[in-house]
Amino acid sequence: MNKQTRVWITFQREGFHQYPAALTDPQLADVKFLGYEHRHIFHFRIEIEVFHDDRDVEFILFKREIEGLFTQDILHINNKSCEMLSDDIAAYIYNNYPDRDFNISISEDNENGSITEYKK
Repeated sequence: MNKQTRVWITFQREGFHQYPAALTDPQLADVKFLGYEHRHIFHFRIEIEVFHDDRDVEFILFKREIEGLFTQDILHINNKSCEMLSDDIAAYIYNNYPDRDFNISISEDNENGSITEYKK
């Protein structure tokens, strides 16, 4: 049998960001408001490959570790998109959990977001 198993964690944080291009790009005129700082509840889901079935990565500890990357109760991520925020988390996982596939999903208000697959 050939299988790949992943464990996953979820958490959320209140945060603020803006999309400056929305202020000047005519194609974004209908969402110009995104150019100003605005609030979301960012929802995170991270799946990480494990190599055996006995808590290779203990998910409660992994969740605490990843949540610990955010030292403020309210995120101020400036001009970062969900995709950029995902890459920031991925850099940490690559350094601390090498040679594993993982996925990061981040959504705004659990409504719209991104999913990025990271390969070994």
